[in-house]
Amino acid sequence: MQPDVVIIGSGMGGATLAAALAPSGRRILILERGEALRPSPADRDARAIFADGVFRPDEMWLDGSDQAFNPGNFYNVGGNSKFYGAVLIRYREADFSPIKHRGGSTPGWPIAYEELEPDYLAAEHLYEVRGPTGEDPTDPARSGAYLHAPVQDEPDIAQLRQRLKASGLNPASLPLGVDIDRWLAAGRHPWDGHPDTCGGKMDAETIGLKTALEHPNVDLWTGCQVSSLQANAEGRITGVSCALEGEERTIDAGTVVLSAGAVQSAALLLASASELYPKGLANRSDQVGRNFMNHNCSAVLALHPLRKNRAIYQKTLMINDFYLSDGKGGAPLGNIQLLGKISAPILDGTTPLPRWLAVMLAARSFDFYAMSEDLPNPESRVTLKNGQIKLDWQRSNWATHEALVQQLKTCLRKAGFPIVLSRAFDRRTPSHQCGTARMGRDPALSVVDTYCRSHDHPNLFIVDASVLPTSAAVNPALTIAALALRAGRHITDTEFAA
Repeated sequence: MQPDVVIIGSGMGGATLAAALAPSGRRILILERGEALRPSPADRDARAIFADGVFRPDEMWLDGSDQAFNPGNFYNVGGNSKFYGAVLIRYREADFSPIKHRGGSTPGWPIAYEELEPDYLAAEHLYEVRGPTGEDPTDPARSGAYLHAPVQDEPDIAQLRQRLKASGLNPASLPLGVDIDRWLAAGRHPWDGHPDTCGGKMDAETIGLKTALEHPNVDLWTGCQVSSLQANAEGRITGVSCALEGEERTIDAGTVVLSAGAVQSAALLLASASELYPKGLANRSDQVGRNFMNHNCSAVLALHPLRKNRAIYQKTLMINDFYLSDGKGGAPLGNIQLLGKISAPILDGTTPLPRWLAVMLAARSFDFYAMSEDLPNPESRVTLKNGQIKLDWQRSNWATHEALVQQLKTCLRKAGFPIVLSRAFDRRTPSHQCGTARMGRDPALSVVDTYCRSHDHPNLFIVDASVLPTSAAVNPALTIAALALRAGRHITDTEFAA
């Protein structure tokens, strides 16, 4: 049976789009290269996850100097969302306009925040986001409220919130997609980086795919590796080549949706080069693979030798005091939020600290995540070298990030923490990869239009972090979901109109 829609990838973009299209009755086939995660002892073993890397795929990419590295992306049903922190926050309204940073300027978006706002609200409701209203002065205008109250602070985090307020900051509750009772019932462990095999996270599998697969017209094939797309001279995608159970096959579809992630989507388009399309598909503009962005991030640990942090799930607050400016009228610095609680096995397995010191620090640390915007740069890009992915990430705006970390350290010392440590994340820790198939109105300067449709191929859509014109300085998952709902409505109204 020929599907009407083939969706490549089951992460936040592909799963949400499938949920949006499923009620149409059209035959939808989702292709996922990985398998569903199953409960195992490693799920709750911090050493297995962070030191031994049991969930990291055996995959090597090349960096800009042709040095091989393991990128740390995940391939499973639900994509990277199975390991995410479930922070489902909107881009701020200012993020859709050009912004001047210390390291350059952003181009803005081809749509305004107001155009995406209804889809933001729909995505929040679909993913059952727990969130506040009115706590964060940078929160953009809303047409409706969250359906659920924010996750409550544990006692030590509630005290931290009061200390931050007393120091002059405006901490706000994080909007989270989490069933906290279910998560904690599966084991008393932190959050970030731990796989969701208990259904406690509102991720692409537990929400998006579950919603889609309730419809009999939706199928999911796992273990299905897509190698290329084919297109005819008129520009229509005519086939999806893949391997399933050792068999090579080509799938025909009326509409093809690429949702494999910022790196893999670009790589697949480039790998689909042919005599008709020597630069790859959707690449008349030569923009596929370009403008790769990855947030500038650091872990910042605040400690007091006489004060312990007994929180299990500490990831409940954020600070946006320096999001729109540096606090003194200067350029913006970024977002601050709590990490999942750092444990002794995490420190022991990822740092050279002796075990006794790791235990002492973990018991006393309040763990923050500082995040700054990476700016689009056409030379920061994904290419293929002899068929292997090459990711030449040209990190930008680093002085801004250094200023954010320094500002955070100053604030934490003012809040009563005499010891503040920081460590930047490197390329082995994917920090919200995006860009590579940017959205725009000008086909000469972008890859997809404002509904995520390829400028070059009328029946090809790209619905994942690839299309984001800017990285902003907040977690992108909710924006990806909102864009997927917007694209789904457009596909229903245009492709299915007949």
